[in-house]
Amino acid sequence: MKAQEYVVTTVLNLSINDNNKCSIANANAIEPLIHVLHTGAKENSNATLFSLSSIEDCKMKIGTTGAFKPPMDLLENGTPRGKNDATTTLFNLSILHQNKARVVQAGVVKFLVELMGPAAGMVDKAVAVLSNLITIHEGRKEIGQKGGIPILVEVIELSSARVKEKATTTLLQLCTNSSKFCNMVLHEGVVPPLNYFLDTSETNDMVMHGGADWTVNTYYSQDN
Repeated sequence: MKAQEYVVTTVLNLSINDNNKCSIANANAIEPLIHVLHTGAKENSNATLFSLSSIEDCKMKIGTTGAFKPPMDLLENGTPRGKNDATTTLFNLSILHQNKARVVQAGVVKFLVELMGPAAGMVDKAVAVLSNLITIHEGRKEIGQKGGIPILVEVIELSSARVKEKATTTLLQLCTNSSKFCNMVLHEGVVPPLNYFLDTSETNDMVMHGGADWTVNTYYSQDN
């Protein structure tokens, strides 16, 4: 086990250099790393995947190996460092469209929702992953069904401007693609914090502003 840990740590150190990342992936090192994630030095293996996942060519290779359950296990049971690296790995991988459904199917959404709670201290990273997953139907369905809506509304009320923007975009995707989820968002009282955020925000995202206006208008049309 110690030898395994030394090998993984060596690969991790090599992967810090961008020039080495593709060489590691092309040497078929990803599947052994996944095996170690299941059986041994989980945090260093995940940190190596996190490092490799920042390179575009590696995202697909990692995704096709079914590498999503071990990071999910770290989200549930890992140390703060393990959770941080696992969340960043999932964010990097879910940038690639082909990986988004795989991430959702692995069951990570419920753990990301839990990490948005104030006690976890990882709301920014969790919201960032959800903002990637919200662009597909499976992601929207899972976020809506796993309790993501009330916590996202809370994020708009309490978090930093950058995180509020991602949470707002995520909620607007739910609203514009599902009347059921839109009603749930409105029921959670999103309009006052949404209005306040848009009034005080410096963002120039016209799509977000347009979606927010649509959501607010939907609220007032239902109220009348």
